[in-house]
Amino acid sequence: MMTPALDDGLMHDGNTGVTCPTCGGTAGAADSFCESCGTELAPPVSSAGPPGYTAQCPVCSLDDSAKPGPISAEGYCESCGRKVPSGRDHVELSLELLAGVTDRGLRHPRNEDAMALATTESPAGPVAIAVVCDGVSSSPNPEDASLTGAQAAVRMLLSSIRRGDDPDEASMAAVRQAHEAMTILGSPSRAPSATYVSVIVGPEDVTLCWLGDSRAYWLATESESTRLTRDDSLAEELVAQGQMTEAEAMASPQAHVITRWLGADVAAPEPHVTRFEPPGRGVVLVCSDGLWNYQPEAAGLAQIAFPDALHDPSSAADALLKFALDAGGMDNITIVLIPFPLVRPAPLSRRIRHDRLRLHHRRRPEPVPARGRP
Repeated sequence: MMTPALDDGLMHDGNTGVTCPTCGGTAGAADSFCESCGTELAPPVSSAGPPGYTAQCPVCSLDDSAKPGPISAEGYCESCGRKVPSGRDHVELSLELLAGVTDRGLRHPRNEDAMALATTESPAGPVAIAVVCDGVSSSPNPEDASLTGAQAAVRMLLSSIRRGDDPDEASMAAVRQAHEAMTILGSPSRAPSATYVSVIVGPEDVTLCWLGDSRAYWLATESESTRLTRDDSLAEELVAQGQMTEAEAMASPQAHVITRWLGADVAAPEPHVTRFEPPGRGVVLVCSDGLWNYQPEAAGLAQIAFPDALHDPSSAADALLKFALDAGGMDNITIVLIPFPLVRPAPLSRRIRHDRLRLHHRRRPEPVPARGRP
């Protein structure tokens, strides 16, 4: 069986470490920065879209004789007024310890979800980090809010874990950083807003932090699959008070009225932070409501994701995405899967170059006609 290749964008040479892609210097396998030139060896990645992507109107660009019309800051063609697809409509990210996909779905004109991923080393072993934000559609520029928040948070989380900070404190600091970055985008009267969920998956436990109704789940076959977060939503409050069943709450107009979020209209965010100790082998799933709308139960999600999720999270994320699209794709969909325990692939015995970021903009899975929500 062929040894799997490291997917980290670096040059691996046996077990001696990595070669800096900038200066060619040798660094240790656990080093975060090149000692020779300071290049960050394992930077975080996000669903910002492909480098150098230029949006074009799909209609006006069909006329080769005409100059493409300019695209407004809101993403509309100034010649014909149509909404222009962005480079974020469908993005896949794959690092060696985790993988994710985000998609605008079938009904929304743009993708207001965002994800950011990172990996690093701690004295106890590898660490995987993921952040998912879902822009609040009723706020201005929700796609900018979600991406800005996710990028700011993952950078803070990565820096904190590299310093050896407590994961709970790192999670709180990341929320403050994301909130500050999003606040700069607007004002209290015009505030871009987003939900937020982050996970730090270490060798022994998982640290979770969230505001809103984006979720994290534990999926397993040898233990019970379970939801790890509790929604900050009116529906969740009604269920907790015994006024509605979960099915009734999800079918009500209050189903997605959130009670906590990030944005300039929030003076001081109050996130939840908790720890989870996995009882054995399994997968941490982080997702937006574009997925769990169609299957809120952890056991149902596990049935779709397994067995691929344990050894091929990219394929499992695609399967979950296809499920959401087939079920209707009414909202943006973001899915991140992190197999536990974290195991890095063994280094190759020969030097080889790999792209750390697998960023695909291929055609999404074709949906089948929906028959309503499960």
